[in-house]
Amino acid sequence: MPAGASVTSQATDLATDTASDASAVSRHLFYKHLVAAMSLGFVLRLFFIIHFPFRAGDTKFYVELARNWLDHGVYGLFVNGRLTPVDMRMPGYPAFLAALYAAFGQSPRIVMVVQAFIDLATCVLSAMIAARIAPARSRTLVAIIALWMAALCPFTANYTAAVLTEVLATFLMTSAVLAFVIALDRAFSNSPSQSPDSNNLFSQAVWWLLTGLIAGLGALVRPETPLLLLSAALVLLAYWRHPANWSRLLLAVAWMSVGLILPLAPWAARNAKTLGRVEFLAPRYAETYGDFIPRGFYAWTATWMFRFGEAYLVTWKLGKEPIQLEDLPASAFDSSAERTRVETLFACYNHDLHMTPILDHEFALLARERSARHPLRTYIVIPLARMWTIWFTPRIALLPYSGKLWPPAETWRNSHKDFVVTLGFGILNSVYLGMALVGAWRFRRLPAVAFLVALVAVRTIFLTQLQTVEPRYVIVCYPVILVLAALAWSPAFVNHSPSAHITPESAKSM
Repeated sequence: MPAGASVTSQATDLATDTASDASAVSRHLFYKHLVAAMSLGFVLRLFFIIHFPFRAGDTKFYVELARNWLDHGVYGLFVNGRLTPVDMRMPGYPAFLAALYAAFGQSPRIVMVVQAFIDLATCVLSAMIAARIAPARSRTLVAIIALWMAALCPFTANYTAAVLTEVLATFLMTSAVLAFVIALDRAFSNSPSQSPDSNNLFSQAVWWLLTGLIAGLGALVRPETPLLLLSAALVLLAYWRHPANWSRLLLAVAWMSVGLILPLAPWAARNAKTLGRVEFLAPRYAETYGDFIPRGFYAWTATWMFRFGEAYLVTWKLGKEPIQLEDLPASAFDSSAERTRVETLFACYNHDLHMTPILDHEFALLARERSARHPLRTYIVIPLARMWTIWFTPRIALLPYSGKLWPPAETWRNSHKDFVVTLGFGILNSVYLGMALVGAWRFRRLPAVAFLVALVAVRTIFLTQLQTVEPRYVIVCYPVILVLAALAWSPAFVNHSPSAHITPESAKSM
């Protein structure tokens, strides 16, 4: 063997050994942090479970559905003393509760502890996503940062102490995100001059299918989960928009669609057999079949409502309590004449707490008039204000604090503890979001990061169109926020995985 070749061979072996040693050290370092982060994360979740257990309005529906399913074999609710099959809630979370009730008894504490372990698993998934996206030389660092931020994030940990869908939905959403990130890596693993081989195509198909399958399971818990696949399709369309890549785009969309439908098909078949109609997802307003939905009233509130507290004062009182005109903000009226009209309508409603179709029609007219006068307010300003409320909130909805900071002097005098906790949670939320923006900007050229940003954006836009403003519905996106925040701590954008250097311009030659 020539001397030069011998030296080259020795250098190659040395580099391989060095890389192997570095990988072993990285794994050891990560496992040490994994044990510590999971331990402290579990303590944090137990703290919330012991000191701040929370029972939400939706809890009673999930618990009753689970109990009736377990005790009577019917997925339904008692209506006028009769057990009636319903489709107003997706069956995933009630099935989860029923399984725990069958195994451990009907204890909410058991449910919360199991949710704590599920949430810790979500933390590990977040670290895996961060490691997939980060540069090779900082992969371990970024994964460790993502792991610790997720394990000690009070916003997600808090929901383990509530019998609500958020923990399970977040786990499934994060699992689907990881599957799609892996699928992206395989799809972009070929250089622009190469064609994908059959093994690579098969691997891509498997991961596209798995992404859709997990999203379908997530849809059985929260019906808006398929928005993840919409975000994925938008990103793939941006990179594969040229005709040469349409076959790859069709392959990805087709397999994800098949995966989505498979878990939902039994639910649709049950609805067809039991209720006489095919329903793949729960109704938008979580109503039972035939219920009157006051869409005109909701359209009217959409022209002014952007605060979370207004749902308690107006929307959630509908059909249960009188609605007081004094509880509405000044922005709900454009004139004194309009205020008088609303006062008259509320007087009719408050008489018997019944929103009739006639009253609802009057509110619909008000909504159309207000939108015609100020279209930018209805379609731009209010949605943007809702986005701000959804994301920039102290996130203390499950805690016994007011969440109010204004006016500061008065709030401080009323309760020092309330003020400090609210301010601290608000600052922490802003820090997370600020780091996420930095991470997203620094790694904006990565397809995986484009997908994470699209997911957050699509879900946020969707939430602005609901009849209330509920910040808890973006909790399922928080692992994504923490992944992007962890990327902000990575060194410069170099030495990425093969997909890192793919841009829309280079993708068209693939």
